[in-house]
Amino acid sequence: MMYDVAIIGAGVVGSAIARELSKYELSACVLEREEDVCCGTSKANSAIVHAGFDATPGTWKAKLNVRGNEMMEQLSKELDFPFVRNGSLVVRTKDQDISGLEELMKKGKENGVPGLRIIERKELLKMEPNLAEDVVDALYAPTGAIVCPFHLNIALAENACENGVEFLLNTEVTSIKKAAEDYELTILKKPVGAAAVAGKEPEQESIRAKVVVNAAGVYADVFNNMVSEEKLAITARKGEYMLLDKTAGNHVSHTIFQLPGKMGKGVLVTPTVHGNLLVGPTAIDVEDKEGINTTADGLSFLSEASARSVKNVPFRQVITSFAGLRAHEEKNDFVLGEAKGAEGFFNAAGIESPGLTSAPAIGQILAEQIANKLSLVKKENFKATRKGILRPETLSMEERNRLIKEQPAYGNIICRCEMITEGEILDAIHRPLGARSLDGVKRRTRAGMGRCQSGFCSPRTMEILEREVPMSIYDITKNGGKSSFVVGVNKGI
Repeated sequence: MMYDVAIIGAGVVGSAIARELSKYELSACVLEREEDVCCGTSKANSAIVHAGFDATPGTWKAKLNVRGNEMMEQLSKELDFPFVRNGSLVVRTKDQDISGLEELMKKGKENGVPGLRIIERKELLKMEPNLAEDVVDALYAPTGAIVCPFHLNIALAENACENGVEFLLNTEVTSIKKAAEDYELTILKKPVGAAAVAGKEPEQESIRAKVVVNAAGVYADVFNNMVSEEKLAITARKGEYMLLDKTAGNHVSHTIFQLPGKMGKGVLVTPTVHGNLLVGPTAIDVEDKEGINTTADGLSFLSEASARSVKNVPFRQVITSFAGLRAHEEKNDFVLGEAKGAEGFFNAAGIESPGLTSAPAIGQILAEQIANKLSLVKKENFKATRKGILRPETLSMEERNRLIKEQPAYGNIICRCEMITEGEILDAIHRPLGARSLDGVKRRTRAGMGRCQSGFCSPRTMEILEREVPMSIYDITKNGGKSSFVVGVNKGI
């Protein structure tokens, strides 16, 4: 199969590039080794839209952070995903010098961040009563915001798909070779569910593309180094988080940062767009690029470190913990554009924080470069908008009753913690790039993200998947591969 563009990675950056490229007349595909979009770094992060005050002026991180922040609100309206401009605070404690805040404000102003100011404790406590006793002042950034990273990633991918981009899931790229006019990519089509459990081997194929885009997260160095003269070295930097129940969601209203260090922005405490409270991350460099386990030491560190900025965080309300990996490149900046000595191979590598914020701007930059490279023509029928999954809880009682009368599935509660209905799960399954796993349903609808963490709703969600896809109960997984739930019948075993 021949494509104009092949994008490796269906995270938020790959999906943003795909969406921008779908504005042009071309054939494009996204190659993703996992069973769904948003399965790597994009699903396990702080969900913060950074204001842009801490990136070194003149870097890609600085320029694209501010541009991405400016784009995000309008994008949320076009693609219908949750976004709240709640503002951020970088707090200083009495044992720290104010020069740290002043340096951040200076960098922020150079980067073009509006509205920055330093606020003293008396005013701070009116904004955030639960700040720690040692906090003396803070840098306030009113343009800081929070977003749902799942819905952002999925919205970008769905819109790209609706505009003609092909998504090849469960498809792992194993090698890339430069030919005279294009690239040959060797791919493995990976089995899922019962076939994977039974040990079925992946099927090897190859595709060709005039342009390859490398948005492979922690593996971006591997693909770059297959074709480019300039080698990259990406380290997986693990960040662990704790998510608290919605009963703790109003403990703070802004995103509370600590003065950053060389390993990152410190431990933050922030509300989420869904009403929870999030604490994290740690920052530990690991050799294993699959190392997303949480640790007792890491979670203990979070509870101790967060107390420096916010007091009385109700950690008894933790409902889950998780870890994600950041793709840290040794030059400490995004690596963007055509790779040296590899014409037609474009990198979107080293995308760590503020990568989520910068993703829409990265998509724009890369799409423009590729459009110029291939002399692409803009479409006349690009569909710029996308509607998310309808949430009955956002409707008035009259509207909800009317909806249930017309579509009774919206009156059948499947997830009691988050009050998710069968109608929402049906929508998640049948829309473009529909869910095919429990995690796929969870990321689209929040069924399973509540206090019981799928304890009640998972069997009922499986029944809906089995009926609606339709698919064998043996092929239903948590997150693809061998993560099956049902492996046999008790009598048979």
